[in-house]
Amino acid sequence: MKPDNQQYTDAISKANVLMEAMPYLQRFRDSVFVVKYGGAFMDDPNPDLRKRVAADITFLSSVGIHVVVVHGGGKAISRAMEIAGIEVEFRNGFRYTSSEAMKIVERTLNDEINSEICAMISEFGGSAQGIRGNDVLRCKRQEKDGLGNAVDLGFVGEITDVGTDPIRDAIARRMIPVVSPVAVDVNGRPYNTNADIAASKVASAMGARRLVFLCDVAGLLLDPKDPSTLISSLKVSEVSDLIARGTIGKGMLPKVDGACMALSDGVKRVHFVDGYMPHSILLEIFTNKGIGTEIVGARDA
Repeated sequence: MKPDNQQYTDAISKANVLMEAMPYLQRFRDSVFVVKYGGAFMDDPNPDLRKRVAADITFLSSVGIHVVVVHGGGKAISRAMEIAGIEVEFRNGFRYTSSEAMKIVERTLNDEINSEICAMISEFGGSAQGIRGNDVLRCKRQEKDGLGNAVDLGFVGEITDVGTDPIRDAIARRMIPVVSPVAVDVNGRPYNTNADIAASKVASAMGARRLVFLCDVAGLLLDPKDPSTLISSLKVSEVSDLIARGTIGKGMLPKVDGACMALSDGVKRVHFVDGYMPHSILLEIFTNKGIGTEIVGARDA
């Protein structure tokens, strides 16, 4: 039976999308992309939101991109602590992590969340390998807040080094490494770390071509209340002015700080995309206009 005009139109539209993606597919094949899997959508009761992201990650891997996932899980940790009767405490804007709480952090991040992400990737035909941050991330105790003031945060660490061998080994076996943000000090003691910074450190150590942050908003906005003010692209040299003006708010600061750190270490571009939008990663990476915000490093400007 001959297809009607609408069927032809739909088919041609799909073919045009593939053709638009082709140069990006060619350019990015065998490149390392680090995806920071986090945001409120991780805690949404609708599992389809998380599955869509897992599908996008699997697609990237299927077309020859070496994807490394680094995940967070702050809200899940808070829920687990409340169930265990441990008070959730913040000091100077940072989560305080006691030795008791650290056991919950490890279980929640290394076992529960990491396993769920790996299982969802497997549902779409991908091969994922969970990697405990304990096995690749080294740290020292964090002793200051964001303003440089001394603060006791318990078992909260600053990442000092990334051991990439387990990650590279997984990639060599065509696996998608899924890394938790738990780090250990020189004595092997585990610490909770900021997952945004962990993703940036992993991207730097792996020489990643792209670092993608999944967010709860469309990207960086000139006016947080107006989605039409989305900043599609900016140079890393423009970031400090936006922070000084308050355009980049507290929730985005760790991500932006991590982005600038990664860009200074050679990562070419960092992207911020909406985790709630279907296929946001693919639309940002494989279309000419993109749908989020990209920060371009000085070497790639």
